[in-house]
Amino acid sequence: MILRIFAFAYRDWLFARRNIFAVVEMLFWPIVGMLSIGLMGNFLRLERSMQAFILTGAISLGCLQVSQLDVAYALLHDIWSKSVKHTFLTPSGVVEYLAGPWIVGMVRGSIVFALLAGFSVKAFDFYLPGVVPTLLLLAGIFLNALLLGSLVCVLVLQYGQKAEISAWAFAYLFILIAGIYYPVTHLPRGLYQIALLLPLTYFLDYFRGFYGHSANLSYPLLKGFTLLAIQLVLAFYLLSLSLRRARRTGVLLRLSE
Repeated sequence: MILRIFAFAYRDWLFARRNIFAVVEMLFWPIVGMLSIGLMGNFLRLERSMQAFILTGAISLGCLQVSQLDVAYALLHDIWSKSVKHTFLTPSGVVEYLAGPWIVGMVRGSIVFALLAGFSVKAFDFYLPGVVPTLLLLAGIFLNALLLGSLVCVLVLQYGQKAEISAWAFAYLFILIAGIYYPVTHLPRGLYQIALLLPLTYFLDYFRGFYGHSANLSYPLLKGFTLLAIQLVLAFYLLSLSLRRARRTGVLLRLSE
């Protein structure tokens, strides 16, 4: 199983290495987003802790988007290269199929996080609260990226290529509800209840507590990791069901045409 995971990771790395435009895009949009937020903070003369609060949202969004795209692209690359049926003829399961690209996604996400945070420190007087809180935030972001990427694969297997847009839309919608630039208590009541079901909400609230701004959610790390464990198991179960249905109904063959 370990060898199959690294085989899929190597395949994803080859896709990324051969497409220089994808690498440029990986950095372009997160940097643009972070610059726009940082410059807005300077214009509004926000205090240092408040500017760090909103920059955390921009940096987290860039890292999440890049990381989850690698997981979502696991299936989309097969569709675009017309090799879906060949991949699923192998004895590999859905765990190694997504775990390999997820490893590459974590590497790329770590690079994006380091670049955005480092640039923010130099340009906007940003600061990180410490090594342990930062690593816990990254762990939450990467696990949420795996969750989002697996849900994209479920939608594509259910609805075909017309569901591709979810690969780019999910991260923005996800972090919008989780409180990208504001505590979730500022959301309308219905969205607030949804936000409490999103694991990322708790990781952002935990991290932002070090800047003095928090929605005061109790036990954020415990709730965040618990929700992730439950939702990841459910997502992989749905992915297995979707794969079996796609094999039975011929969707895999149609996606390879």
